[in-house]
Amino acid sequence: MRNEKAISLTFFGAAREVTGSCHVLEVGDYRVLLDCGLVQGDDRQEARNYEPFPFEAHGVDAVVLSHAHIDHSGRLPLLERRGFRGRIHAQQASAALASILLRDAANIAASRARHAIADGETGDMAHPLFDTRDVERTLRRFVTHHYAHWFEVVPGLRARFLDAGHILGSSVVELAVEVAGGTRRIVFSGDLGQYDSPILRDPESPECADLVLMESTYGDRRHKSRERSIRELGELILDTDPAESHIVVPAFAVGRSQELLYQLGRHAEAWGLDRWHIFLDSPLAIEASDIYWDHHHLFDDEAYALRREFDHMPALRNLHFTRTAAESRVINRMKGGGIIIAGSGTCGGGRILHHLRHVLDGPQHHVLFTGYQPRGSLGRAIIDGARRVRIHGQSIEVRAQLHTIGGLSAHGDYEDLIRWYRAIPGKPPVCLVHGDLDAMQALQFRLTREVGASATIPEPGESVSL
Repeated sequence: MRNEKAISLTFFGAAREVTGSCHVLEVGDYRVLLDCGLVQGDDRQEARNYEPFPFEAHGVDAVVLSHAHIDHSGRLPLLERRGFRGRIHAQQASAALASILLRDAANIAASRARHAIADGETGDMAHPLFDTRDVERTLRRFVTHHYAHWFEVVPGLRARFLDAGHILGSSVVELAVEVAGGTRRIVFSGDLGQYDSPILRDPESPECADLVLMESTYGDRRHKSRERSIRELGELILDTDPAESHIVVPAFAVGRSQELLYQLGRHAEAWGLDRWHIFLDSPLAIEASDIYWDHHHLFDDEAYALRREFDHMPALRNLHFTRTAAESRVINRMKGGGIIIAGSGTCGGGRILHHLRHVLDGPQHHVLFTGYQPRGSLGRAIIDGARRVRIHGQSIEVRAQLHTIGGLSAHGDYEDLIRWYRAIPGKPPVCLVHGDLDAMQALQFRLTREVGASATIPEPGESVSL
């Protein structure tokens, strides 16, 4: 007979690090995963994805997915391959985005395995972590839900999604466990967006909680204002001569690419974009943009009003959707004049590597980072001042002009995180996850001193009992 009383939460991924989100909620004998994401970074870190899960995949009864980003969803096909046979609960738009992101991840896994074999690798990295068949089986396990609607995860455990304002479909997960004498509420923030950001609505806070599991990606910093960031983007474009230079933007296919197009469209005349050719060089970002456009009911008021004026995505003059590899290669034959938005956002693979290999050693070119770069990633190495980097086995000198615009981040800064937490009555205890340790410690200090909350930083594998 199942034990209805024991409730515990164990932190297996994104504990004292940013990527690989994965937490296990046990209610009696039922086991539920909150996210099952890929570990991202350098080869050593990504090799961890091949290790056995610290639990039996066939013993997992269900997964509740906060959002589609691959560091939250990317090991779901591996979970399926290793024996998971339960349901995956996701917000409707999130499930749509996950379908394209997971298929893309399978293609990247196959490509990396081919490169590893070509380099003489014979270990795990010479084999794809999962393949497209695993992805298709995984996608059949998805069950979709609207925001704010309660659903049963397993007997005795209900959940609902609230808008997290991070990317389309991103969710704060509110979990209600029925126990003798009442209900215990566990809230998982997922990734929280900024307040007053374009396209998406503001993050929603739950009405109550007994425990909060909260991200801390930017727990140690305050973003530049969005207005200042947009002004800096415009100044960069206006001050750059398109006759000689490219502006290359590593951008996440989901979220950042759509906002960049939105801002370019709004300021096309003021920024003189007629002088430039703008490339969205990512089939994944193009597909994601279509999904965004089809889910306009999730937009904020301004973006929703824009959507009502068009049946299809509004055209930005000189905007090119480059779907094929051949079209992508043509870009690098241009001497200058390109604003090139390409994946991946962390420079971990994809077409951005070809563009970086082409422009990094040219001081007339610009590379613009608009999102978080995990430790160990190529993007982080470039931002941290590496003089040379290796791309596709070639050593490249870094001479291009580098820019970071944090105000366009899809993650909230510490003020956004504290604002979200303050709206939850009663100052429930907080477990901080999904952040570098220094960011976690900074947010822990602010929550403790400024808010009076009890905030802890769990070790990997640590459990808390409710």
